[in-house]
Amino acid sequence: MAGDLFGRDTLDDMEIVARRKVSGTVREALATPSPESFETVWQAALKLTFDGIPGDLHAGRTRRSGSREPWYSRGTEMCNERQISLVSEEELAAIAADMGLAAIEAGWIGANVLVAGIPRFTMLPPRTRLVFAGGAVVRVDGDNAPCRLAGEAIGRHVPDREGLDLLFPKAGRRRRGLVGFVERPGVIRPGEEVIAHLPEQWIYR
Repeated sequence: MAGDLFGRDTLDDMEIVARRKVSGTVREALATPSPESFETVWQAALKLTFDGIPGDLHAGRTRRSGSREPWYSRGTEMCNERQISLVSEEELAAIAADMGLAAIEAGWIGANVLVAGIPRFTMLPPRTRLVFAGGAVVRVDGDNAPCRLAGEAIGRHVPDREGLDLLFPKAGRRRRGLVGFVERPGVIRPGEEVIAHLPEQWIYR
């Protein structure tokens, strides 16, 4: 590789995209009413600790592996990078329109934070830091793949429609939101600003 690696804007055919910030607004804060619940309900304030949201379904510094981690035997204890589920108001509206629904509520699909104003929210890259005005910081692990479980939850709220469990994974692809973990404890409140700090990015070929 010719030239100095450090400080370059490109590495051969690899384009480097500089880090930047994008701001949005928290519309809703939600949590499960019990650790056994999948759907979430509105909260006036969402307290985050290093374990996630106390009492929430996905709380804990570790979790058990499942179908999303085929490289581990199911049930293997691993780091919990899925403490927090975040979705976009604009993307939920687009999914609902494609599914022929009037709306999809964030709580129906187990989201903890509903944001607005950040374009292509689900496509924010891993390592993005979501900094909330209340002091909490959530580190993005990656996009949250839409599943039949969430589709079934939507179906319970729209009982006159069949097949939503299969339709949601298709309509929600790359629009279902993000999962992440608590990097810094704090409080998230509806109406406050959230700033996405995107890291420097590249496509590794």
